[in-house]
Amino acid sequence: MTQIIRAVIFDLGDTLMYSPDPWPPIFERAGIKLSDTLCASGIKINCETFYEDFLKRLDEYYLDRERNLMETSTLVILRQLLDENGHPELNEEILRLALDGFYAVTQQNWQLESDAIPVLENLLNHGFRLGLISNAGDDRDVSQLVDKFNIEHYFDFVLTSAACGYRKPHPHIFELALNSWKLMPDEIAMVGDRLDADIGGAGPLGFFTIWIKRRAKVISEHRRFNTNPDAIVETLEEIESILLKSE
Repeated sequence: MTQIIRAVIFDLGDTLMYSPDPWPPIFERAGIKLSDTLCASGIKINCETFYEDFLKRLDEYYLDRERNLMETSTLVILRQLLDENGHPELNEEILRLALDGFYAVTQQNWQLESDAIPVLENLLNHGFRLGLISNAGDDRDVSQLVDKFNIEHYFDFVLTSAACGYRKPHPHIFELALNSWKLMPDEIAMVGDRLDADIGGAGPLGFFTIWIKRRAKVISEHRRFNTNPDAIVETLEEIESILLKSE
């Protein structure tokens, strides 16, 4: 490494935290909680089947956002579905209550990686600036997870696609990070588990890219996406030695 790295951006899911249990049954429980919350609030929906419609709509949304890299948020998706069910212009407080119930269930399946805090501490002690960029359909969900793990104070910013409207690998979300720091791209390292979103988004902009592959869904992603990370690691601890060589 010839450039001097002054700052590090981390992805969140499957990079700093992981999900120990399969998602389908958890999403089903979360959907039921959302539906029950709406019914308890007096919203006239089919309380037995609405969660199925919501989860189906979420799946469609997830596919669309991967294609167009636009994040409209799960709040918008829920509002659209309720509009179609005869409830236009519902109070956002009710929608938020239902989504909070949904994410209260899903958040239980996220665990912080055991090496996350030691690595964040050590990087800060060595003078690195730290930021976090997460592709997420709900900004509040990410904020609550960061609070749950007590890691917000490590970061200069926590940026989500739900907040800015663009998903990694769209360049806009990375440009917002550049504007926050006023650094050159080659002074920043991007650490993430997804080659398409994290490495494929940051690399072409000139970031130093580090692929952490212990939670990567497809280990051969680097061939499938034809991306070439500057470094490949199995654990967060390995990142330290790579970055400290740049000092």
